[in-house]
Amino acid sequence: MDYLDLAPIRRVRGTVKLPGSKSISNRMLLLAGLSSGVTRIDDVLDSDDTDHMLRALRTLGVRCQDVGARSVRVSGCGGAFPVKRAEIFLGNAGTAFRPLTAVLAVMSGDYRLSGAPRMHERPIGDLVDALRGIGADIQYLGKAGYPPLAIGPGGIRAGAPVTVRGSVSSQFVTALLLALPLTGKPTRLTVTDELISRPYVEITLNTMARFGVEVGREDWAVFTIPAAGYRSPGAIHVEGDASAASYFLAAGVISGLTGGGPVRVEGVGRGSIQGDIRFTETLEKMGATVSMGDNWIETIAGDKAHARGRLKAIVADFNDIPDAAMTAAVMALFADGTSRLTNIGSWRVKETDRIAAMAVELRKLGAAVEEGPDYLAITPPASSVLNSDVAIDTYDDHRIAMCFSLAALGGVKVRINNPGCVAKTFPEYFEVLASISDVSGGPGQA
Repeated sequence: MDYLDLAPIRRVRGTVKLPGSKSISNRMLLLAGLSSGVTRIDDVLDSDDTDHMLRALRTLGVRCQDVGARSVRVSGCGGAFPVKRAEIFLGNAGTAFRPLTAVLAVMSGDYRLSGAPRMHERPIGDLVDALRGIGADIQYLGKAGYPPLAIGPGGIRAGAPVTVRGSVSSQFVTALLLALPLTGKPTRLTVTDELISRPYVEITLNTMARFGVEVGREDWAVFTIPAAGYRSPGAIHVEGDASAASYFLAAGVISGLTGGGPVRVEGVGRGSIQGDIRFTETLEKMGATVSMGDNWIETIAGDKAHARGRLKAIVADFNDIPDAAMTAAVMALFADGTSRLTNIGSWRVKETDRIAAMAVELRKLGAAVEEGPDYLAITPPASSVLNSDVAIDTYDDHRIAMCFSLAALGGVKVRINNPGCVAKTFPEYFEVLASISDVSGGPGQA
């Protein structure tokens, strides 16, 4: 198996320029493809997930030109993809698969959507049911409720009310919001239960507004979508990935316990439209000192945390920022007691069953972990010393690989199996981490 050995990291200090946000990149690429006009998108994330979206758009007849290292010029199709019959493979990119399912359902074409084996295990039934409820023709090509899918012309009842559950994935709500303006009539979308990961829907609404479609909202239960076509904003910029920022911000805090830090990230700051910016609140609760500007954030351990040599254990609800919660789970290894992360049930249907996987890997490092249906309780080793020479299995999940790299800050050697899985969102992650690290010996890859 391919692996990366991380030597013990004595301290981290420095500045990191973040890659573009995956969530924003794929939303902007899709809306640019659906718009009237030509859009230049700068700082697009270069990753597996965005590559899948770009290939899909090109397959559907949208002209996407690379015009710089991380810039793309997209010639929009004015609301209707030119290609009406296509087979599209989307890997494990939920930010591409779910929105394209809804958009293609209103395109009056014949399409086949498939993905990696794990994508075929990730539920999509609530989205399909919502679309079928207004006349979409969508068939399961395998197990009911899961990809792959066959999408036919259907008979969309434009303007008919739409209902969807929001407790499994916010991407279902995002997909419908992105697609419904294309029907040509105002539509009312109702979420029938608690909507999880609301900040990701906020990103969707913000991005739609920048492409000329303003959605009304009654709390998080009802959305009013106008009959309006998407319009190019001309030039637009992808801000840095706040989820990726969490690893470096956490590293600055953990390292600060032993005299390291600070760490600054650039590309995201107080003006961010991403919910994961609120991870800074978690850091402060755990004992960090956080500074922030319009386009940067800097962290270090606060004086009290530094004096104790441990972070403060927390009990926190992570419904709104489930991705960043994974970073908090590893930070709990450095806390002064048991941390409880609640309302993370969505982890079960991500790239892997993240609750089960995180529990297994945290125990390898010596933690006591209680696993529930939608929570983890993590108690660090009684000796406060992590187990060394541990091999972390990553389950082909980029976030598991990245967050467990932080264990090396505990003065132990850590092996990351299948480190290449970080290509999903951050191909250069380990190189960037090394650039701010002072290590005992260098990392090596087999």
